[in-house]
Amino acid sequence: MSDAPALLFVGGARPLSFSLDMAAEALAQAAARGIRVHVTNTAEVLEATADVVAKADGTSVVDVLRPGESAAWARGSGERFDAVYALQELAQVAVAETAEAVGAPGNPPEAVHRVRTKDACREALAAAGFPQPVVRLCADLAEAEAFLRDHTGPWIVKPRDAMGSTGVSLVTEAAELPAALALLPDAKAFLVEQFVEGPEFSVEGVFLGGEPKILAVTAKEKVPPPFFVETGHVLPAPLPDARWREIDEQVSAALKTLGLRVGGFHVELWLTTAGVVLGEVHGRFGGDWIHRMLAHAIPGLELYGLVFDDMLGRPLPEVSLEPSRGAAVRYFTPPPGRLAAVEGWDEVLAHPAVLYAELGVQAGDVIRPLHRSGDRVGLVVVGADTAEAASALAADLVNSVKFVPEPEPDRLPGLWALR
Repeated sequence: MSDAPALLFVGGARPLSFSLDMAAEALAQAAARGIRVHVTNTAEVLEATADVVAKADGTSVVDVLRPGESAAWARGSGERFDAVYALQELAQVAVAETAEAVGAPGNPPEAVHRVRTKDACREALAAAGFPQPVVRLCADLAEAEAFLRDHTGPWIVKPRDAMGSTGVSLVTEAAELPAALALLPDAKAFLVEQFVEGPEFSVEGVFLGGEPKILAVTAKEKVPPPFFVETGHVLPAPLPDARWREIDEQVSAALKTLGLRVGGFHVELWLTTAGVVLGEVHGRFGGDWIHRMLAHAIPGLELYGLVFDDMLGRPLPEVSLEPSRGAAVRYFTPPPGRLAAVEGWDEVLAHPAVLYAELGVQAGDVIRPLHRSGDRVGLVVVGADTAEAASALAADLVNSVKFVPEPEPDRLPGLWALR
């Protein structure tokens, strides 16, 4: 057996561009540190992510979503694993269970279960004195209607355990509940909670020596209600020092209260007239290309290598972990319909400040209404000297691209200018 440290990469990547990019960077940073990496997932996902998986030292077919299966496989594999890690939200429980099973550094499984269960997380934070919207787990329409009668609105309806804004919608009266419930991805119990008024942010960070270290606060842009699909991110968010300190104190205290201590984190929050109100807490890094934005804003940052070094008890790199530049991502939001052509895309790709750009539609495709993250058709990530410059440039580049619709029978041809 090799003396090189071994990392079990539970779940590897999802077959999505940002996840594949994150996994490729994680594998490269592990290789640069002499760490052997073994990737596990179902045969179907391993095949769908073959280009990334090929960069690992080994793979095994394990259903990372089945409770206990990853831990049982690791114990019986005959392999030594010094660290256990996952990018994916749905694999975090398996990581915690597996790390505990093999004696590697990790978050307590009960803490991860609590964080992954949105209502349980809210209850734990509220019990510790953190301001939280009132939430109820509902089994059916009648229970949701009862919640609306007992608490002032508006209200949010959302799945108990989902991602990418799937099934999340705003309701302002009980009559809107049936339509909101129809958007849920399955027939499982769901959450109804009070809507929080205020701009939304996310906090990106990493645990070092068991202590949370915030790397950046990210400002979010979303489509107007009733849906909440994210259409842009800017970091570092332009906030007064007092606000930043308030966020740092609240997020750090909440993470300790919840029992998290290893890996990365992505915490959502609102800034309200009453102060910081915490939203969902995630024991992993944020998606939507935030990893690329962080790497530009903090020169020399190796996000995954930082986690691996901490897990292995190695000295941390002597680089600043504070943003000195700015970055932004903006998604295209053309109106729905069948697409005839796209104009201006090549010019976006050629811009020197573009860190990444992606277009997921072409002539003949149908653009769907923007109800969840999976409906977004493309994006542009840019880096600049400041967050304000990055935000303005991302908006200019997105607005420079024109989506030409196929004309409707009773209308003259025209251009969809992006907003």
